[in-house]
Amino acid sequence: MRDILERLMAFDTVSSRPNRALMDYVAEVLAGAGIASVLVPDAGGGKANLWATVGPEGVGGVMLSGHTDVVPVEGQAWTKPPFALTEADGRFYGRGAADMKGFVACAIAAMLDAARRPLKVPLHLALSYDEEIGCMGVRSLIDMLDGAPVRPRFCIVGEPTAMQVATGHKGKVALRATCVGREGHSALAPLALNALHLAADFIGVIRGVQARIAAEGPFDGDYDVPYTTVHAGKMNGGVQVNIVPNTAVIDFEIRSLAGVDVEALIAELRAGAEAVVAPLRADFSEAEIRVERLWDYPGLGTPTDAAVVNFVKGLTGANGTIKVAFGTEGGLFDARLGVPTVICGPGSMAQGHKPDEFVTVEQMDRCQAMLAALVARCEAGF
Repeated sequence: MRDILERLMAFDTVSSRPNRALMDYVAEVLAGAGIASVLVPDAGGGKANLWATVGPEGVGGVMLSGHTDVVPVEGQAWTKPPFALTEADGRFYGRGAADMKGFVACAIAAMLDAARRPLKVPLHLALSYDEEIGCMGVRSLIDMLDGAPVRPRFCIVGEPTAMQVATGHKGKVALRATCVGREGHSALAPLALNALHLAADFIGVIRGVQARIAAEGPFDGDYDVPYTTVHAGKMNGGVQVNIVPNTAVIDFEIRSLAGVDVEALIAELRAGAEAVVAPLRADFSEAEIRVERLWDYPGLGTPTDAAVVNFVKGLTGANGTIKVAFGTEGGLFDARLGVPTVICGPGSMAQGHKPDEFVTVEQMDRCQAMLAALVARCEAGF
């Protein structure tokens, strides 16, 4: 596992860059153990998903799912090389150590172990790209699996949960608000319509909707933030200070609890946007705040008494379950393929996306123990 993790860390697989070299390495490692794999490339060929199976055909089996892309390191104060493995103080450091090359290394090692066993139930490996920008890459892999004659019986997504069994996460919708005003010279600013001011007013709408949700719910106490969130993450506009800008753009998101009517929330935000610009149209006919939907992924809500939950709890020795704040590909496996899914992997997202990201050796040992138990169960036929 450690050797595999060291190699994985050395690949700079920030989502904006190719991951094909990493996937070719994984395919080569698997092939060395007699494991065939299928690469599902993107249109340009620089990125790919990977699918591999050990064991008999025609049986559902268990799918181990992980993503290979990582978030950028620019602007972060790393004291250790981000794209190399550093082992110190009982920790493995490097970009993706927790999120989630640590689990991917354990999963590959488990496949190599499984290849030496006479499995009665197959073990599958699903590795994807572009998870960090909206679970985008895995969708072509899901399309491929959707046409397969047999689907996995269970899925374990190895995102970092400190090896607790997580049954749910919120869904996400990414949106963009384009605010249109009228340009002008800043010396005559009151005669123009400042698009940045419109954007600021629309952020006020977002904050108002969020305050209402926080007060009224609905609520789910299993989450750290027990209600649906509406968050503005990016605003762009303007050219230079002496020009009143005619356009500003806000990128924002909704992370929703299960059962929340997201379309109704979007309609509420659009109504708020119209309320901002409607009084201005008598003087500025072009005034507009246009809200468009960019992409989304579904939430995950596996029942705590589901067979997959009891199965994975049996592998880890866990007594209870949790839900996680971050999104995963698990919601897509469940919604698109109907594969019962839980999230369970080494490390904590508290270390993810930060400088000097790490996963502890203890967590990696626990993950390997879980996967060794899984391989044994596959050998025994569950």
